[in-house]
Amino acid sequence: MRQIITHFTDDDLYKFTMCCAIIDNFPRAQVKYEFKDRDHLVYPTGFADELNRQIALLENVVITQEEINFFERRCTYIPHWFLTYLKGYRFRREWARAWQDEAGHLNVTFEGSWADTVLLEVKVLAIISELYYMMTGQDGQVDYTACYAEAYRKAERLLEAGCVFSDFGTRRRLSLQAEDTVVRAMKDCCGSKQWRGRFTGTSNVYLAMKYDLLPIGTMAHEFTCAIGGMYGPQMANHIAMETWRHTFRGALGTYLYDSFGWEIFSLNFSEDFANQFKGLRIDSGDNRDQLMRIVEKYRSLGIDPRTKQIIFSNALDTDRAIEIQSYATDYCQPLFGIGTHFTNDFPGIKPMNIVIKLVAVKITESWDYYNDTCKLSEDAGKHIGKPEVIERFKAMVHMV
Repeated sequence: MRQIITHFTDDDLYKFTMCCAIIDNFPRAQVKYEFKDRDHLVYPTGFADELNRQIALLENVVITQEEINFFERRCTYIPHWFLTYLKGYRFRREWARAWQDEAGHLNVTFEGSWADTVLLEVKVLAIISELYYMMTGQDGQVDYTACYAEAYRKAERLLEAGCVFSDFGTRRRLSLQAEDTVVRAMKDCCGSKQWRGRFTGTSNVYLAMKYDLLPIGTMAHEFTCAIGGMYGPQMANHIAMETWRHTFRGALGTYLYDSFGWEIFSLNFSEDFANQFKGLRIDSGDNRDQLMRIVEKYRSLGIDPRTKQIIFSNALDTDRAIEIQSYATDYCQPLFGIGTHFTNDFPGIKPMNIVIKLVAVKITESWDYYNDTCKLSEDAGKHIGKPEVIERFKAMVHMV
């Protein structure tokens, strides 16, 4: 079976920016990750074996000079030392392990240095998604000409409505070809005439390079969740914001706030942070309710929320983004990161509902034990972690 990931930068930008911040602030941290399929799919026989082979093939995927040059040109906030690090970076198969249980359910774990394993998550999710459709034969049903036309229509509607949006669809795409087709269609549409809205780019660094677009992204919940495991959830947001601005000095100033719920974040979001960061990202909860909480917080600090960017990325589709745009423009500068709706929206094919989450961390390899961590979503049903850890963290941040 062909190798699925063949480009080092076929990955989301935020994995690289987090890797840089990790090395800069937590160079000895060790972590564990676990895969979760929320739909409890039964995978084809031999799936885990092929997945392990695909992960092993990542060992021959190295960054090219063209990719380094693109980072230097388009991501000027990334320090030169990190690009030197990436030149020497090599994946190792022993960081990851995949297997199936007797019923055919898939299990995947990662363990190792945080700076090393952070670059596995999106690539492995993209492999799992594409491999599943390959091994079930569903990839053969896809009409990529129709995919281009549908993506173009989605872009037309969003641009006409004044939406500023980007592609966030790498991790659960049907294939690289699907995401490539979508990005090409949206760039073509955006350039076809003057629109009220704007297609800003893609989270996928390789496709941004291919189509000379801006790579989009900052951080994931992983960053704050790991810090919460090392230092506790009460001050995790404070430490995460402090270390982020230490590394990037005001660049990449959109903060993802919902790792441990709004209330504890709000207590940590002081006036200096509110002024330092360009805005916040909403990734769970009711979009309107979350927006109004943010607006109220900014106003309480004497800041006009209309000067701030709010990125909406919570399971968006075209209709939902246009609806949010209709009311959010009165309060902020709305932007939209849209994923699966762009890259895995095909007749008769159900998108996968899969994640890989960091579940344990220790600040140095010399410790004999890991600390458990979890994510406390604004959607109660989307908390991730061991039940007892979730309850303990909820009590610590007064969510009970």
